[in-house]
Amino acid sequence: MFKTGLFALALMATASFTGFASAEAKVGEAAPAFSLQDQDGKAVSLDEHKGKVVVLEWFNEECPFVVKHYKTGNMNALAAKYAEKDVVWIAVNSSNFTTNDKNKAIAEKWSIKHPILNDANGATGKAYDAKTTPDMFIINKDGKVAYKGAIDSIKDSDSESIAKATNYVAKALDEVLADTAVSQAETKPYGCSVKYK
Repeated sequence: MFKTGLFALALMATASFTGFASAEAKVGEAAPAFSLQDQDGKAVSLDEHKGKVVVLEWFNEECPFVVKHYKTGNMNALAAKYAEKDVVWIAVNSSNFTTNDKNKAIAEKWSIKHPILNDANGATGKAYDAKTTPDMFIINKDGKVAYKGAIDSIKDSDSESIAKATNYVAKALDEVLADTAVSQAETKPYGCSVKYK
């Protein structure tokens, strides 16, 4: 009986460790909760947006792929377009060197109206297994991940590629908002690696 008890404890410990090591946001599963400060020092949590569609965009103002989408106005235009459809758009900066002040400065410079959250310790990025900037996640009204991956189909930092690319995020958002299955729920993200600690 003693040996059986020890074996059960060992199995539980292994399962817990394995679950932690492979943690990531998976399509069809509940999105990991978070509460982080935005560029103005205000706490923003996923929980406060329950019942809404949420887009999470991993962000680093030094990454040329992020620069491409902001300097052309593409990311702001997308966020504004879907804000009119009651979609919440949130950028998450998991760069180890980020601060609220840096996020505020770039938000002002690039006319970003949505929050840029400070995840300098990388905990939220790692919970989602965000790999690149940008790495995009769409969370549906039920709080489940409906899409994860690249913003679009052309892995290029050249701004001219935006018009030629299929925007996976826009396509998936349209399907989520129409309450239909997302036809391409997962793609391989591209961009700069997230600069974790």
